[in-house]
Amino acid sequence: MANLRMVFMGTPDFSVPSLQALYDAGYDIAAVVSQPDKQRGRGKKVTPSPVKAKALELGLPVLQPDSMRSEEAIAAIAALQPDVIIVIAYGKILPKAVLDIPAYGCLNVHGSLLPMYRGAAPIQYAVKNGEPVSGVTIMLLDEGMDTGKILKKTVVPLEAKETTGTLFQKLSVIGAETLVEVLAHLPAYESKAVAQDESQATYTAKIAKDVAAIQWQDQAVCIERLIRTLDPHPGAYTILAGKRLKIWSADVVDGDDTAAPGTILAVTRKSFTVQTGQGALCIREVQPESRKRMAVAQFLQGNMLTVGQLI
Repeated sequence: MANLRMVFMGTPDFSVPSLQALYDAGYDIAAVVSQPDKQRGRGKKVTPSPVKAKALELGLPVLQPDSMRSEEAIAAIAALQPDVIIVIAYGKILPKAVLDIPAYGCLNVHGSLLPMYRGAAPIQYAVKNGEPVSGVTIMLLDEGMDTGKILKKTVVPLEAKETTGTLFQKLSVIGAETLVEVLAHLPAYESKAVAQDESQATYTAKIAKDVAAIQWQDQAVCIERLIRTLDPHPGAYTILAGKRLKIWSADVVDGDDTAAPGTILAVTRKSFTVQTGQGALCIREVQPESRKRMAVAQFLQGNMLTVGQLI
C-alpha cells in the first residue's frame, strides 16, 4: 500500500533502519515522534535521539512530547490523520486514545519471536540464555506490554559468538525489511492476524548494571554468555589489582575442579585462563580501566599475571 500516510515513533538506533526503509520506499511520513533530547556521554551534552537525528537528516518534521498521554500530544497526532502509526522502541506505552487514531492501527517491530521475551531487553536475553534463534515480530499494538496480535515473524539464527551488539544490528535491519513487506500488503496481513499464546509468554526487564560484575563461582558457560550479553554496553568486568578489568572475549575450556573460582590456571603470550564454578574461561580480549579494548597479548606486555593468582 504505497499511498499509506503514517506517523513514525521511535528513539534508539534499533529504530533507524526502519525509518530509512520507509522513507526509501516512498511512504508519506507525516511526522516522526521521538523522546525528548537527553544528556548523553561523559560530557553530559544534550543531544537528540538517533531517530530524531535521522529524521532531521531526511527533512522530516519531528515531535518530542514529554508525554503521549497529554491532550496536546494526542491532538497533535490526530491532526496528522495517519492511516497507520509505526512504533519501534519508542520508549513508552501508548494510551488507547493514540492506538485508536489510525484506521490500520499501530504496528510495532519487536526484537524477539513473541510471545517469548516481551519487555525491555529481548535481544540481551536471547544471548544471555543461549537461544539458538531469535528474530523479529511485527504486531498490532494494544494496551498491554507486547501483547498484541501477530502479523508476521522472521526467524534469525544466532552465531556461536553472537553478542547483543551483533544481534541488535541484524534484527534492526531484518525488522525494517519485514516491516516494509507487511506494509505492502497490510490489509491481508491484518485479516490473518494471530493472537499470542499467553501460556508461552516470557518477560524481560532492563539489564541491571550490577550484573556486569563477573561472579567466578558461576558456570563458565554462563559467564561467557554474560560477556557477550553485555557487549557493547556496559561490559562484564572483574577486579584485578584493585581496578576494573572488562572482559570482552573468552572461550569455555576445561578447568581444574580443585582450584577455587577466580584462580588463574594458565598464562600464555595471547591469553590467560581462569577457573569458574564449573569449567574455566580462556580470556582473549580485555579492557583495562580508562583504556581501550585490547587483545590479551597487548595487555600482558604491561601487566604481570601468575598462575595461582586470584582475580
